[in-house]
Amino acid sequence: MPTFLLSIFELLFGIAFLFGGGEFFVQGAVAVSSILGIPQLVIGLTVVSLGTSAPELFVSLNSLYQGSDDLAVSNVVGSNIFNILVVLGSSALIIPLKVESRLIRRDVPLLLAVSAAVWGMASAGEFTWQAGIALFIALLINTAWEIRTVREEPNDNKELFQKEFSTATTSTAIPKLLSGILLLTFGANLLVKGASSIATQLGVSEIVIGLTIVSVGTSMPELITSLVAAIKGRTDLAIGNVVGSSLLNLLFVLSSCAIFSGQKSLQVENLLIQKDIPIMVLSTLACMPIFWTKGKISRLEGILLLGAYLLYLTDQVIPYTQPNIHGYFRLIIICFILPLSIIIITINSIKYYKSI
Repeated sequence: MPTFLLSIFELLFGIAFLFGGGEFFVQGAVAVSSILGIPQLVIGLTVVSLGTSAPELFVSLNSLYQGSDDLAVSNVVGSNIFNILVVLGSSALIIPLKVESRLIRRDVPLLLAVSAAVWGMASAGEFTWQAGIALFIALLINTAWEIRTVREEPNDNKELFQKEFSTATTSTAIPKLLSGILLLTFGANLLVKGASSIATQLGVSEIVIGLTIVSVGTSMPELITSLVAAIKGRTDLAIGNVVGSSLLNLLFVLSSCAIFSGQKSLQVENLLIQKDIPIMVLSTLACMPIFWTKGKISRLEGILLLGAYLLYLTDQVIPYTQPNIHGYFRLIIICFILPLSIIIITINSIKYYKSI
């Protein structure tokens, strides 16, 4: 079998194992937590949220272990960009997503603040273990805050947690948990190996592969979870899944990689600092006025989010396919699309503040 085809199979099977491993991990972890007597509300806010981010965690840690800092960081950044632009955009195409006031008041501003903080930390060209500990402490504080404030939410949310975790059984808890960890580990190894091989054979940097193929693969659980929630009319879960997973990617996945990198620190390439991390921050910032418009994400706004990701993806690929026109493409984005987006965001922001 040709080497390139083998790498493709490794990539696809790696994604499949990650998806299956994430499912088993959530089921097993929920059951074990129930056995240990952990409150079901806490399980919902921690274990289940971690389940959708488990692929990013295992892939980034595996990349770090294999000495590929670029893949570890770009996977997190690319996943967050994919979550905001594609997962939200696709869900909005199914049904306009009603935005809860809690998201506007608390969760999205928090995600924006954390994203900006990560950008600031990365500007030095590395994430130190001290920065990783700071992000992890922020995760603990946010989790405690979530547990405290969610008790003030309507009863239907509490009943939802009760319903989701009432089926946890003890007989299969440990096998499911171990199976999930094994599948996640094996899938992460396959995905990283296949992605690195493809990058080498195509002459593409691991950063580009991490920002595109790998991040899309590890974000499949979030995409499917939000799409299913949107189909069932649970738009609050569709949006909450995106925001919660993006926060965990920064506060848990990135912090874990920085801590485990030790004294050598987690290295960050200039390309990520100058382009992709700012795009991640701007994507989160752009969500604010979208969320403000009539308290929902419309189908038109969903199309705009998907269009923005298509432009981002094209900008990643075009230097390797049509290098002669890449400069013109960048010029169109900088001179026309970016200013137009800023104008729209500013107008919507002014309309919102006048309405309150």
